Amino acid sequence: MTMMISDDDQMQDQQMEMNPSQPGSRVLLSPAAVEASPAEAELPTFAPLAQTSASGRPIEYRRVRCPPHRLTPLRNDWDMILTPLVHHLKLQVRFNTKTRGVELKSGEGTAMGNIQKGCDFVTAYMMGFEVADAVALLRLEDLFVESFNVTDVKMLRGDHLSRAIGRLAGQDGKTRFAIENATRTRIVIADQRIHMLGSYANIRVARNAICALILGAPPGKVYNNMRNVAKRMSERY
Repeated sequence: MTMMISDDDQMQDQQMEMNPSQPGSRVLLSPAAVEASPAEAELPTFAPLAQTSASGRPIEYRRVRCPPHRLTPLRNDWDMILTPLVHHLKLQVRFNTKTRGVELKSGEGTAMGNIQKGCDFVTAYMMGFEVADAVALLRLEDLFVESFNVTDVKMLRGDHLSRAIGRLAGQDGKTRFAIENATRTRIVIADQRIHMLGSYANIRVARNAICALILGAPPGKVYNNMRNVAKRMSERY
């Protein structure tokens, strides 16, 4: 018994076959790649890229605005800020008096990612951290800066807000120093804004303590909980 195959069936079989040279295929190849067989196709060879020639990427810029209350400290600590940026990160730095900001520019000897490290360092200094504390962002990779408002934790106004900020600082800054020493972090209280510098786990412990003080928890209870958590973390690591 013979089966007759019509011309329409042959056309359908040809359409079902996937041909990379067809426009409808999901595999897009050039005509030269379709004609050449894998044995005949020669792969190009490139010489190893030298580290000096890898600086052909576009020049990057960063600008960090300087708040009015940080102009005088910036003027006094300008030499200490320039030393790690220029000598270690190989960045070009200047202070623009018109825009009141520090401008950073990458050079030929700047490694990839150094300009962002320099920007984080300058930003941390503008937040209120000391140069010795902010420079740790350049040396260690697991340090972060976290900021939040007191009103983000609890909506306070007037004298209630002032008392909450006073509980965070403590008499002569004792409360803030106790949290810093127990959690190995650095904390800056700038009016309603709280800035914290440290590792992720340490920032979490410090943030929980600060939030508990804002909500009105007794300082003694906060100290005990914070010290217990810090002790467990030190034993774990």
